[in-house]
Amino acid sequence: MKGIRTLEAPKLLGIIWPFVAVVIFQVLLGSLSLYTLSAVRAYVAGESLWSKAQKDAIYYLNLYAESPSERIFQRYRQAIAVPQGDHELRLALDQLNPDLDAARAGILQGGNHPDDVTRIIWFYRNFRHISYMETAISYWDIGDDYLRQLDILANEMRTGFASGQPDPEQISAWKARIVNINEGVTPAAKAFSDALGEGSRVLLKVLLITNLLTALFLITMAWRRSSKLLAQRQAFASALQAERERAQITLESIGDAVITADVEGNIVFMNPAAEQLTHWQAGPAHGLPLTALFSLVDEHSDEDARSLVEQVLSGSLKGGAEHARLIQRLDGSTVSINLVGSPIISAGKVSGIVLVLHDMTQERQYIANLSWQATHDALTGLANRREFEYRLEQALNSLARQAGRHSLMFLDLDQFKLVNDTCGHAAGDELLRHICAVLQSGLREGDTLARLGGDEFGVLLENCPAEQAERIAEHLRQLVQSLHFVWKGRPFITTVSIGLVHMAQAPSTLEASLRAADMACYMAKEKGRNRVQVYHADDSELSMRFGEMAWIQRLHVALEENRFCLYAQEIAPLSYQEGPGHIEILLRLHDESGRTVMPDSFIPAAERYGLMTALDRWVVRNVFQIIRQCLDEDRGGPLAMCAINLSGSSIGDDKFLEYLQRLFGEFDIPPRLICFEITETSAIANLGSAIRFINELKGLGCRFSLDDFCAGMSSFAYLKHLPVDFLKIDGSFVKDMLDDPINRAMVEVINHIGHVMGKRTIAEFVETPLIEQALQEIGVDYAQGYLIERPQVFTCDSLQRQRIAARPLLQRAPGTFR
Repeated sequence: MKGIRTLEAPKLLGIIWPFVAVVIFQVLLGSLSLYTLSAVRAYVAGESLWSKAQKDAIYYLNLYAESPSERIFQRYRQAIAVPQGDHELRLALDQLNPDLDAARAGILQGGNHPDDVTRIIWFYRNFRHISYMETAISYWDIGDDYLRQLDILANEMRTGFASGQPDPEQISAWKARIVNINEGVTPAAKAFSDALGEGSRVLLKVLLITNLLTALFLITMAWRRSSKLLAQRQAFASALQAERERAQITLESIGDAVITADVEGNIVFMNPAAEQLTHWQAGPAHGLPLTALFSLVDEHSDEDARSLVEQVLSGSLKGGAEHARLIQRLDGSTVSINLVGSPIISAGKVSGIVLVLHDMTQERQYIANLSWQATHDALTGLANRREFEYRLEQALNSLARQAGRHSLMFLDLDQFKLVNDTCGHAAGDELLRHICAVLQSGLREGDTLARLGGDEFGVLLENCPAEQAERIAEHLRQLVQSLHFVWKGRPFITTVSIGLVHMAQAPSTLEASLRAADMACYMAKEKGRNRVQVYHADDSELSMRFGEMAWIQRLHVALEENRFCLYAQEIAPLSYQEGPGHIEILLRLHDESGRTVMPDSFIPAAERYGLMTALDRWVVRNVFQIIRQCLDEDRGGPLAMCAINLSGSSIGDDKFLEYLQRLFGEFDIPPRLICFEITETSAIANLGSAIRFINELKGLGCRFSLDDFCAGMSSFAYLKHLPVDFLKIDGSFVKDMLDDPINRAMVEVINHIGHVMGKRTIAEFVETPLIEQALQEIGVDYAQGYLIERPQVFTCDSLQRQRIAARPLLQRAPGTFR
């Protein structure tokens, strides 16, 4: 790199910049020195004005004592105004935030020239704490103190003369005080002047020495720079020669063939790469025409009639563009090259041409390999997802042009993760290779088998009738099932779930076709795996799954746009002994058009695709916000307890438990106001987690209710392990209990066992007065349903406990029930 920089011709700025820097720096330093000396001069002038003014003030005040004339007193005021202005200057600049306007006014009042104002302020602010300046200011302060005494005396004398002619003794006392002040201020003024003079002389010496040292430094720097430039200049000629030799070595070393020729096309120079490419040695080839080495052939059989030299001189082979060519050597062999040619210009005339030929054989092989890798899976050698989607889209486009019969399969290996987890990824990779070979053997020539990722495969059957496609799918399933894969003595059973879509019956877009095949495969897995599921547009199960998948995106958007809302439904006590009731919080959704959507429409999708915990978090946070608002409003009277439904996924999530604990601290909600409802099935499915979850929150003071009790199969066996406070009798027993004695017996049994275990019972679906009366007779504690109250928007009014009163046992007149 140093050699390269040596060959660069010195530029004017590179030569003269040290000298320019010397001049500029010296000018700046000189200007600063002059400015500083000017400021010192302004202070000296100000000191002279201050001294003269204080002497004049003493003189005129003494004269005023002898001849009390208003004119003489005004002369005194004019004289004393000068040191007072200087005093105001110092007070303005000594503030924490200097008052520059007041400082300027003080300077002008002190009699200084307006051009000196800025310099005086600058010098004071920057040199205030220099020793000489501090000494001068201390004497200035002493002088100002004497002058304040003098001004006080002047005002006293004026008041005395104004009230009548004072006696001679009073006048003598005043004159004596004037003499004392004069004797005090004169030494202070002289000391101030001496300190300022000494400081100015020292500053002059410092500036002089600084200027001399700076000049010596800059001269030294310029001298060193000049010496370096001279040394660089001396090395330029030898460096140029070294560069020429380096260029020659480079030409001999580079992998591209370089050939130079004169304007007639006769060879002048060839590097070793050119010798290897043309199969000619440089010595024998010297002076021969270029056509003796090779002939140029256009790859597209579009030969240029011009000679190679003419093409170079015309500029059609300039660098910056790809000029792919074929050259044919004398032995008849051909090689693909990239050709660049330029004329050699010397003294403004063309003296020859230079050709650079790059052998493209390896590059073309690399491109072919990269193209293959971009469209194929590295492990199995099958087409990858990108290539598969491209071929599928081509097939769909052909269907749009003319009728055809194509089929699409989505294959997912069953329990493939078991192989990876137990034997490692090497075993999994080997199994995938075996699977690919088996699948390939079961397809027709021309069918596309692709690995879409992991253990998922896609098959495109073009021009294949539906019946044949289903036979091929079943055949593939059987082939995979019959594969006996053994890894290190351990056998594995392999099966595959296949989703088959006849594309003439499926949606016509790429995304919809893949989604249909994926959903069909998903259904095959749900139905027990190791089977073929054919997609049908009118399949109710598939339609339901499509609907659930569509809900997922809608739920995400609804959460982002905060389109959920909360409703509350009263749970009323059926006897006065139970005290006040509480409310259950219900979730609703406002869709894109503003209509209210019931939870039955979106909860199944949220449960299947893992969104329930996010919904539970939204519900809990918003319930806590409303309770906090009600507590802050303090409407009087206690608030009702809120029952919040939680999903099974939230119960088993430790992070959700931590989230609840943080919310109690964040909103400062009394835990006694919260009751969490969990379903019997979710509690039993996560029994250990449910018990720990309940115990943690009951320790804070929360209550728990077990929802849909007896909807499962083992309710009573697990009930004694769940420390809940309420049992909600499933509404399927309650709503038909008057017509079905078995359902009534179930309600009685659940109520009795709940009471034996010390739990309160709640009956759901209470919709008629007769059902309510029957529940009261059985002894059920609480009732919930449309008879009690229809769900209403959850507000602070919903939380007023006094409105949730016990319902009397006696039947009321028609029309009195809600």
